Amino acid sequence: MRKLTLLLLAASLGQITVHAQENPAAAAINEAGFTKHISKLASDAFEGRKPFTRGEDSAIQYIAAQFKALGLKPGNGNSYFQDVPMVNIFSKPAGNLVIKGKNDSITLQYLDDYVAATRRVQDQVKLQNSDLVFAGYGIVAPEYHWNDYAGLDVKGKTVVVLINDPGFADSTLFKGHIMTYYGRWTYKFEEASRQGAAGVIIIHETAAASYPWKVVRSGWSNSKLHLQTADNNMSRTIMEGWISQESAKKMFALAGISPDIMEQARKKGFKPVDLHLKTSLVINNTIKKSTSHNVLAILPGSKRPQECVVYSAHWDHFGIGETVKGDSIYNGAVDNASGTAGLLELATAFAQVKPVPERSVLFLAVTGEEQGLLGSEYYASHPVFPMNKTVADINLDVLNFFGKTKNITVIGLGQSELDEYAQRAAAKQGRVITPEDHPEGGWFFRSDHFNFAKKGVPGLYIGPGTDAIGQAPGWAKEQIATYNRERYHSPKDEFDPATWKLDGMVQDIRLLFDVGLTLSNESTFPKWKTTSEFKSLRK
Repeated sequence: MRKLTLLLLAASLGQITVHAQENPAAAAINEAGFTKHISKLASDAFEGRKPFTRGEDSAIQYIAAQFKALGLKPGNGNSYFQDVPMVNIFSKPAGNLVIKGKNDSITLQYLDDYVAATRRVQDQVKLQNSDLVFAGYGIVAPEYHWNDYAGLDVKGKTVVVLINDPGFADSTLFKGHIMTYYGRWTYKFEEASRQGAAGVIIIHETAAASYPWKVVRSGWSNSKLHLQTADNNMSRTIMEGWISQESAKKMFALAGISPDIMEQARKKGFKPVDLHLKTSLVINNTIKKSTSHNVLAILPGSKRPQECVVYSAHWDHFGIGETVKGDSIYNGAVDNASGTAGLLELATAFAQVKPVPERSVLFLAVTGEEQGLLGSEYYASHPVFPMNKTVADINLDVLNFFGKTKNITVIGLGQSELDEYAQRAAAKQGRVITPEDHPEGGWFFRSDHFNFAKKGVPGLYIGPGTDAIGQAPGWAKEQIATYNRERYHSPKDEFDPATWKLDGMVQDIRLLFDVGLTLSNESTFPKWKTTSEFKSLRK
């Protein structure tokens, strides 16, 4: 072997020295492979890859066939599939949402002004004359000395809450502009249920949510999936929903309260306010219990096969939904045919690694991410490899479609020692790692590695770099912003080989290949950082 080049690079986490070159198997990760997989997975023939549909059958059979062709072993005994029992609920409110005051009322139009659904597995649910209470952020966080429910009995009532957490408005609170899990909409619904509320309504705000109202609208205009539970979700609130910012202002005006109350709720010491308003809503449900599927394959380790490194990506998207400019197929090319293609490219590369890695490598394509990280939640509770033998999860979701960059974004930078693995791999490519631009969006909690983190397993989740080679400063950020604004969760998220530049995608996945290959040949386990809220879970 020729003498390796010494690279000295000042990376974002410090000065590092690299004495390595790319493993020859990385060459198997290439543009031709990405084009093949994305063009197939994101085609109209796959009908948007929604669970319980023909699109699911097409997607999972395609992925399993690729794993089998590579010679990888089935990941679940003799099968490439893991059954994930789910219930599909199509909730349709019976009319508008009317909020009544003492002398007047306001009427909110479904989809334009509000959305609502239920997790309860019942043909019909009714919210009847429920009192509305504004409960700030709807957060109970003892470690931050914050309790929006202190002294409040919400049984039978509907709580109205803000999206995100107090750090979004005041950097001295919580983790500042880095969103905690308390800021996620999933937490708001969970906490309201724990408090015994009958309903919960989140006030939408584009900046705080990190997406516009049309994303809420499209996501809630179709059926929603949930994992099956023994109590048929009767422990959850009757109704979960959102209202637009303008609708919230009308609601507060009806209550005789200034909309400035939303600003007051962002400050420590805020007390919940009874709005002296009532609302009722009937929700009719079409219910189907069925089974979706994770797809998984294993490259057995040569020395420590009982330990594994996981690569994950979600294969699902929204299927066929609300028509936008004549198109009703939500193809999900970037989100997440790109990540699934990356998973298959990684599997192709690992199948060519010589010698075989010492630890096993699990390739996990999960279902139901768009419905609340359901497939990864199920796997984390029913793992093939015990969580204490799972080294790390490297997650692929929404890859770079616009070309090579000088940096790579690590979402949740500072959570674990996987940062250093990514840093070293980036340096081999002459690149640096940087944190995400908008941590207030809570991106670390919005993809499948999060369910591993909740079990104590560190996760590495990357985003596209923001410093594009050969482009003006800010150009890459504008590509990302345009995608989020115009194509994210819409029928416009389609594969266009004429405009996509896949060399950046190849570059990023080769970096993740390097990280996983390193982990698969070590005997130690990466640790959480001392400031991580997940540190105690690993123990």
